[in-house]
Amino acid sequence: MKNYFTTIFAIVWKDLVLEMRTKDIGVPIFVFAFITILIFNFAFVPGSIPVDAFAPGVLWVAIAFAGVLGFSRAFAVEKDKGCIEGLMLCPVDREVIYFGKMVSSLIFMLIAEVVILPLFSVFFNLPIFIPKLAVLAFFTSLGFATVGTLFSALSANTRAREIMLPILFLPVVIPLIIATVNGSQLALGTGSWEEIFSILRMILAFDLIFLVAASLIFPFVLED
Repeated sequence: MKNYFTTIFAIVWKDLVLEMRTKDIGVPIFVFAFITILIFNFAFVPGSIPVDAFAPGVLWVAIAFAGVLGFSRAFAVEKDKGCIEGLMLCPVDREVIYFGKMVSSLIFMLIAEVVILPLFSVFFNLPIFIPKLAVLAFFTSLGFATVGTLFSALSANTRAREIMLPILFLPVVIPLIIATVNGSQLALGTGSWEEIFSILRMILAFDLIFLVAASLIFPFVLED
């Protein structure tokens, strides 16, 4: 069990060190989401529509599409440099590679969101820190990373991986996006924690189902 978590940590640490050197994942996620939110900020006239009616959709569309950019790079280095075979030769279960890559993708998304969410609050004249929204953001990002990592490995084996990834990823996470947009509307409005928790249960169910399913499917995807 110790070796299991040590290997996951080693994969995560390798991805973090590589990202600090290249800035290939975190920067595209942040820049794309920031530009999207900025454009929508100028598209709506202040006071014409209640903020909680459109701002959650803007936020999560920006983060979801920005996440696709990050996921497209999750296995790109290993595939382009021929390192994927090295990972497959490691004397560990293949799902360990999945969990390591998933945790890395989650960390990159969370780091970008730590910067994006305060800017989002400033643009739309909201409190800088909204605890309910932060909780929703964490568990939604977990769902994105769970699904995105699996489809990143799958699309890495295709020629048009930049096209295949959003085609595979976005339809699957639509229920997650709908749930978190509804939860964000409550978080930005007058929704109570009890109402937020009812939506969080759906998000957690999504996360758990796809976490288990993806970890079981991943070894076969890696073989292809």
